[in-house]
Amino acid sequence: MKMCDYISSFCDQLEEAQMIGKNSNLKPSSKKLQNIVVCGLGGSGIGGNILKDIVSKESFLPLVSVKDYEIPKFINSNTLVIASSYSGNTEETISALEKCIKQNAEIAIITSGGKLKEFAEKYNYNHIIVPGNHPPRAMFAYSFVQLFYILYNHNIISDSFKENIRTSISLLNEKSSKIKEQAKFITEKLFNTTPVIYVADGFEGVAVRFRQQINENSKMLCWHQVIPEMNHNELLGWRTNTDNLSVIFFRNKIDNKRNQIRIDINKSVISKYTQNIIEVWSEGETQIENTLYHIHLGDWISWYLSEMNKVDAIEIDVINYLKTELAKI
Repeated sequence: MKMCDYISSFCDQLEEAQMIGKNSNLKPSSKKLQNIVVCGLGGSGIGGNILKDIVSKESFLPLVSVKDYEIPKFINSNTLVIASSYSGNTEETISALEKCIKQNAEIAIITSGGKLKEFAEKYNYNHIIVPGNHPPRAMFAYSFVQLFYILYNHNIISDSFKENIRTSISLLNEKSSKIKEQAKFITEKLFNTTPVIYVADGFEGVAVRFRQQINENSKMLCWHQVIPEMNHNELLGWRTNTDNLSVIFFRNKIDNKRNQIRIDINKSVISKYTQNIIEVWSEGETQIENTLYHIHLGDWISWYLSEMNKVDAIEIDVINYLKTELAKI
């Protein structure tokens, strides 16, 4: 399959992921959970970033994403740890999980197989198995949706996410042609530039996902920042070394009104240094709908950029080289 085939099947993936989550055999826990940690990197870990943005408005429990070998000191028997590794063999995630096990944390696992599946079966941990043998970033829908089912199983969130995902699928199917045309237009603006991605607080996961897709699929460098934090530092950087930059604002009707005003002012400041400014408004009424709209659009942009850059969107030779070299040590 080509990356465009995976992107085209995004709604089907979301639908199948719902079925997998619904049919998962998750056990309840008697522990009084105090915090949540999602361990995962790359395409397997981005769901944790986005989950944090969404559930922070509903859950009273703090959620932290761990993307390293080490774990925070606060993890204990009252911590829900979700280890997400598509292959099941991500060495950083395995290392972090082993440390969490020693802390007697409540463990749940999302994977397609590998060592994580072995852990789950050996220790009888809650786990959800997703379809395997595909690029992890192309299977985002599966790992992302399962995060909600695990939180729901532990009574951390309500079941409203189920309907929000269903309406997101309908929205994306309805807007499919528009999204592709929008993506093609934006691609023309971003081609042969270094993209700078801006979002309002609450949608950083969207920006991270888009940055990762540009890096992996399009084989391009870019960066992202979040408003209002960006207004306290990066805005001053728009004075030097601004050649060949493009800017894309991912916007939403539900963004904080003060941040909406900030973005408008930011545009006027940045326009003095580049006219290549793109503004993208999501569609939908809920944060899940807005998020999945932006993600699907961003995935298409990364594909069209890969075509214009004449690169193989799926190829990850340099990452495989890194893993090979690490395995020697």
